Amino acid sequence: MKSKDYMNNKQITVTSPLLPNLDEFYELLKQIWDSKWITNNGSFHRQLEAALAEYLKVPYVSLFTNGTLPLLTALQALRITGEVITTPYSFVATTHSIWWNGCKPVFVDVDPKTGNMNPNKIEAAITPKTTAIMPVHCYGKPCDVRRIKEIADKYGLKVIYDAAHAFALEIPKNEEDYKVAFDEANNVFNPSQAAKKVEVETESILNWGDMSTLSFHATKVYNTIEGGAMIMHDAETKKRIDYLKNFGFADEVTVVGPGINSKVDEMRAAYGLLNLKQVDAAIEARKNTANVYRDALRGIDGLTYYEDMPGVKHNYSYFPIFIDAEKYGMTRDELYFKMKEANVLGRRYFYPLISEFSTYRGLESARKENLPNAHKMADSVICLPMHHELSEENINRILNIIIH
Repeated sequence: MKSKDYMNNKQITVTSPLLPNLDEFYELLKQIWDSKWITNNGSFHRQLEAALAEYLKVPYVSLFTNGTLPLLTALQALRITGEVITTPYSFVATTHSIWWNGCKPVFVDVDPKTGNMNPNKIEAAITPKTTAIMPVHCYGKPCDVRRIKEIADKYGLKVIYDAAHAFALEIPKNEEDYKVAFDEANNVFNPSQAAKKVEVETESILNWGDMSTLSFHATKVYNTIEGGAMIMHDAETKKRIDYLKNFGFADEVTVVGPGINSKVDEMRAAYGLLNLKQVDAAIEARKNTANVYRDALRGIDGLTYYEDMPGVKHNYSYFPIFIDAEKYGMTRDELYFKMKEANVLGRRYFYPLISEFSTYRGLESARKENLPNAHKMADSVICLPMHHELSEENINRILNIIIH
């Protein structure tokens, strides 16, 4: 029998996958086995696309085998060339997708109050070679989509949102409510203030931009083990994307373009259908954890974090904290390893910046002096454990390390 001391020191992971009920999953697997239709746009694949479109409040969804391929395909589908303005504060797949398409990524600095691209920096980065903007809803915090649309429309640019963190994220639909949310965003990085609770009509963040892409990796709020999706606005685009992810085939004998293979199999589609039934409860559990963290950490000198934005329906993808070593009395890395020694796994997400990697550090836009806010965030961030299975005991263990 394991000792109490061992159990009290059981590893707490930074994330934990949302898993469907095994008996229910087995019943669907039996149907798949009986049908012998295991891939190529099967019944569960079609059901999941329809169910996700309804749940996410979007017109069309196209499933992919991971979250990177929709980014690659979106750039291809929109025929993006030249330069693409993006953020250095993201997972590498964002910028890799631009590079793989033969385009040049141009980094702009972030707003430290959201972690997202600073719209005021975008316009200055536009050149005659710029064709698109690829923002990221970092940590599930919404980008200022209205301001980005104004800039894109002014210069005739396409906008592809990397929404890997933005499953079920909704923003105020009314323009005035939207302004309140983003005006208040100037104060959400202040741990002495709790967020204002307001109820407004909302819409999916995924309806903004020319296309949005999602990741359904096991670490995400909603997962299909590995998987992803693209959101588009019309049936014709949906048809074209479906061709492109199936080698470009329009029918048995017609190839309409150079496509890839990114078809989702029936097993993962069935898994996804079951997870969709329980994702709301998982998000609510994450919200409760975030509120406990905030209440406990509010007012600690040298430690900051994000509050909710008023009127925004958050998904609580991550809970990043930012450490000012001089005020907190410990560096970010010292706290990170203190947690690790106590068997609590945080994540320095996103450290290092994409602009620091060898492929990109030679770019003019990657120079450190151009990205002061992104560097400051990358050097001070720790994402605390955040998932639906965290117990009260788990949360208290985590907080005791940080507070004491």
